[in-house]
Amino acid sequence: MTSPQTITPDEAPVFYLTDEHAHPEGHSTPLGFWIYLMSDCLIFAILFAIYGVLGANYAAGPSPKDLFDLKLVALNTTMLLLSSITYGFAMLTMEKDRVGATQAWLAVTGLFGLAFLSIELYEFHHFIEIGATPQRSAFLSAFFTLVGTHGLHVTFGTIWLVTLMTQVARHGLIPANRRRLMCLSMFWHFLDVIWIGVFTFVYLMGMLR
Repeated sequence: MTSPQTITPDEAPVFYLTDEHAHPEGHSTPLGFWIYLMSDCLIFAILFAIYGVLGANYAAGPSPKDLFDLKLVALNTTMLLLSSITYGFAMLTMEKDRVGATQAWLAVTGLFGLAFLSIELYEFHHFIEIGATPQRSAFLSAFFTLVGTHGLHVTFGTIWLVTLMTQVARHGLIPANRRRLMCLSMFWHFLDVIWIGVFTFVYLMGMLR
């Protein structure tokens, strides 16, 4: 009877690349991220189309005029627009290699993002509290799906922001962190543009119906 063959560490199977092929540093990151943003555009385009079809089906339930508070929505919009401006300041200070100022502007951006999410959660809670739940009508189903999907993106963006602030605190404004901050910048401004569409198409046009 033969004894079982032992495998030395040098002979162990390898399931990853030990010598990756050479490519320029960060060469494919912008292209890959633009492809991701385009896929997100398709998702929101579909959600806008769904809302356009179902947004007037109230099923004898509340309509936008019964629910929407434009002053509150305008305040929420201001929070997101200001966060976009402060992120721009963060990118300007990043170009000047000012780590402390970059971190400060990122923190302000995160606070504006949290304010936006807080107001949106308050709005959702108020609607549900008065019985305007997603299952009440096709209009409310489409509304909660579209606005909730945008809010989910802002939530992920805020988590990403905190993660990058941690990375910058540990490693500084190294090329990898600069590249990541640029990608988050595109993502954050993209959410800003989408929200302008939501504000116009859902809230303003809803009040005119």
